[in-house]
Amino acid sequence: MARVGLTTERLTRAGAELADEVGFDQVTVSALARRFDVKVASLYSHVKNSQDLKTKIALLALEEMADRASDALAGRAGKDALTALANVYRDYAREHPGRYAASQLRLAPEAAAASAGMRHSQMTRAILRGYDLPEPDQTHAVRMLGSVFHGYVSLELGGGFSHSAPDTQQTWTRILDALDALLRNWPAP
Repeated sequence: MARVGLTTERLTRAGAELADEVGFDQVTVSALARRFDVKVASLYSHVKNSQDLKTKIALLALEEMADRASDALAGRAGKDALTALANVYRDYAREHPGRYAASQLRLAPEAAAASAGMRHSQMTRAILRGYDLPEPDQTHAVRMLGSVFHGYVSLELGGGFSHSAPDTQQTWTRILDALDALLRNWPAP
């Protein structure tokens, strides 16, 4: 018997909180059922299985980050916009490590098409238009920025930079300076 008050949204949010606490890989329907003190079967009217739950958490994370990025980018251009977008991803990952990991989940094509992932791409492309990058260079630059942002954040969260100087914030600032310089001087093919 399903407990009153359980909804797909409530379970998704609780799953996202669980991901931040124990890690995205540890999120299962069973773990979520324990959190609500209900039988696993009580959740199956809201989520199909653990993969469905993880997909819902990924979609939530992508939406949350897109909303933050949209707010951060309002009225900004050039390096200011580039820095704002990069900081949204880094700050979100620090505040919500499990959700951030969820945002990297490979989604089924139909889920990806309905996700906020397209908003992320559109915002990044809007920033790149300020650098006058034509296609296909714009696509290359979107991929580069995603790789640098995700790579740095993942290494930083994993403690990869914790044993050496300078401070990671100094390195982050220098990386953003270098990206801005590269985008302003994009090499010809």
